[in-house]
Amino acid sequence: MDHTSPEASAPPPTGKRLLALTVAAVGVVYGDIGTSPLYALKECFSPDHGIPFSADAVYGVISMVFWAFAIVVSLKYVLFVMRANNHGEGGILALMALALRTAPTGSKRSLLIIMAGVFGACMFYGDAIITPAISVLSAVEGLEVISPDLTRYVMPITIAILVVLFFIQKTGTDVVGKLFGPIMVAWFLTIGAMGIHQVVQHPAIFAAVNPMFAVRFMDEHALQGFIVLGAVFLVLTGAEALYADMGHFGVKPIRMGWFFIVMPCLLLNYFGQGAMFLMNPETISNPFFLMVPEGFVFPLVLLATAATVIASQAVISGAFSMTSQAILLGFVPRMKVRHTSDKEIGQIYMPLVNWALLVLVVAVVLAFKKSENLAAAYGIAVTTTMIVTTLLAAIVMRIVWRWNTIL
Repeated sequence: MDHTSPEASAPPPTGKRLLALTVAAVGVVYGDIGTSPLYALKECFSPDHGIPFSADAVYGVISMVFWAFAIVVSLKYVLFVMRANNHGEGGILALMALALRTAPTGSKRSLLIIMAGVFGACMFYGDAIITPAISVLSAVEGLEVISPDLTRYVMPITIAILVVLFFIQKTGTDVVGKLFGPIMVAWFLTIGAMGIHQVVQHPAIFAAVNPMFAVRFMDEHALQGFIVLGAVFLVLTGAEALYADMGHFGVKPIRMGWFFIVMPCLLLNYFGQGAMFLMNPETISNPFFLMVPEGFVFPLVLLATAATVIASQAVISGAFSMTSQAILLGFVPRMKVRHTSDKEIGQIYMPLVNWALLVLVVAVVLAFKKSENLAAAYGIAVTTTMIVTTLLAAIVMRIVWRWNTIL
């Protein structure tokens, strides 16, 4: 049986089943990448980076965001890396298992592949601990905007929300997806509409699709450009989770969710923020919430809070899949695995992993206290996992699939 093709393991879903799985996948898989508009562009123009504001800088940054989506998420993950599955499962350990077939057992090369895979998996667990902490903290910190007196309630409310989030995991990905899916679809349609509202007023922003704006920006701001590129990278957080969650939903629903709902709405929002910067440069202080009239800010804070809580779901589900694969590969002792769906074999719940994650996430919240204190650690965990995925995918593409080296 060919394990590098998802179609080998099960017939792809169709009709209503496909639609339901796509909506559930949007709820579980895309929460993390879907909440990046809250902070990503604000970080790009942070005064700490010393990038002087100009129309060229806005076009350059928006161009980098567009091409990051096109190349890293659409081309690399959704079209190429997701072809590499091990018995229908995705994630860095599945990729490692495929890469291991290219090396003799016990050889130096197989040892290097195992080390890379395990290191990448450790970084993904780091991501699974930091994402719920930073997501929920950043949303609840919105209370401080309403009144500084509410600051002391941020930590207790964050911890309470996290406890509830981990408590509902035992109901299974299917139930969680049905619960979260419609909320996330509403979120994406809302941020897409917010983007349209701004873009209509300044349609010239669409010129940023031209990659030359990104090239010129990097040429003019050599060192600072790389610092900003690190901030642009925040728009991609969650791309690794969509590969790790492949076993929960299958390839087709994840691909459909990306191309038909998630990517168009995210790009509209980022282009909308860019258009708003060009019209009102002072909106850089808090671009996301300044995209809407004042009367809509509070409902948007509530929806953003719901969306950031859901953002944690992608990495939690991914951690279950990753641990299940680690057991099969003999890296960790056997533990209880509960299958929560009679239709999707990859939908599982692991009590020990769930409660261990909760303890660690709460510990991180108590230790770091503010979401910005977690940003650097978050970036390191995500970038390192992506680099390992790239290396292992290259081995699989070159040796297992026999693709052209240049390609």
